[in-house]
Amino acid sequence: MNYFTTLSYTISHIFLILFIYLFIIQRYSKIITGIICFVLFLLLSALDYFRLLLFPDSDLCYVIITILQILLIQATPFLISGKKSSQILFVGLSASSYVIAGAISAAILKIYTNSTLLALAGSFLIHLAILIFLSLTIREVCLKSQKEKSDKSWGELCLIPVFFYCSFSFIAFFPNTIYDNPDNIPGILFIIITMFVSYAVVIRYLESESRRVDAYWQNMIQESYIKGLENRYYFVEQAEQNLKILHHDIRHYSGIIDSLLEQKKYEEIREVNEHIIHIADENKIKEYCSNLIVNTILAKMMAKALYFDIKVDLDARIPKKIPINDYELTLVIANLFENAIHCVRDYTKEKRYIEVKIHCLKDYLLIETKNEYEGELILDSITGLPKSQKSGNHGLGMQSILAFSEKTGGTIGCYPDNGIFRIMMFARF
Repeated sequence: MNYFTTLSYTISHIFLILFIYLFIIQRYSKIITGIICFVLFLLLSALDYFRLLLFPDSDLCYVIITILQILLIQATPFLISGKKSSQILFVGLSASSYVIAGAISAAILKIYTNSTLLALAGSFLIHLAILIFLSLTIREVCLKSQKEKSDKSWGELCLIPVFFYCSFSFIAFFPNTIYDNPDNIPGILFIIITMFVSYAVVIRYLESESRRVDAYWQNMIQESYIKGLENRYYFVEQAEQNLKILHHDIRHYSGIIDSLLEQKKYEEIREVNEHIIHIADENKIKEYCSNLIVNTILAKMMAKALYFDIKVDLDARIPKKIPINDYELTLVIANLFENAIHCVRDYTKEKRYIEVKIHCLKDYLLIETKNEYEGELILDSITGLPKSQKSGNHGLGMQSILAFSEKTGGTIGCYPDNGIFRIMMFARF
């Protein structure tokens, strides 16, 4: 029986390694990743040899080797990916849970058919079916989450495979095996079905929620863009009307200047000329940068700052064509700018001051905001970024900024010092 169990576990180890290989974004080449997986397979098989064949009656040996195998399995995804995140932990825990379900199927088939060959063949097919099912239902979501590096809700999801793994272990293998209590088989089968349904439903819901949030921000930025264009059109109409009036009145100004020239009153002529220039400047459409989409949101933010009587020192260098998505950059700028406005808008006049620097050139991206702050800042211990005073977590805006920074391969940090809060994002292309 122990030889059958050893072969059954060997099949499970093969599919476990395939699961890790397929569900992890690898930092090494395929050859190096394959070598790491093969070494893991050899270590797991060697430990099974000690547990099942050399010391089959030792409960202590069973517990110690099981713990060692768990540590090896959970460490491998982190080694392959090179990242420490809850998504990677979820993959490792899921691999353990799904292969233990396959191992249980081998034992069930052995009990009902009493055929080692049929049990092992059936176990192989069930492992394969489970792998295909999970690949079709959750693989894309797992890989996408690793690319976006968004840890939201994945820490809680890790509890699903943990509890299912513990349930399988205690019901089917330890301290009594499924061979000792075959009456538990129907219950075990329902637990297996529940596990995979839970995986599919919960992760699909998480994906749907992520899409909803993305759609919300896309709609917000599109709405801001449309409103910005409407405002721009209004200002253009006003400017055209005022310039028409100026053009109509220019002959009167010309007459005044001729009269002053005859009287040799040059200082008054200079004042008239300055007045004409002032009127022309007032009706000039303000352009903060060459990129239309970004300029639109900057115009909206500057208007909002003006409404709250906030002085803004803006340095924007953004050409028409940039090496990143215009809307994503605009969203980040809007969030950072609006956070700064929200922070200082209720301060005294001398403290209502914001510095904003945005450089998006072909080589790099630099976004920096600086403003005064009062009270206590709550900073996340992992990201180092401010958290919402209401929820104690990053708000949607800060989550969007963090996701954009990680997507562009950049760094972001905040630096509070002596009442001045500075947040800076930098990425090199």
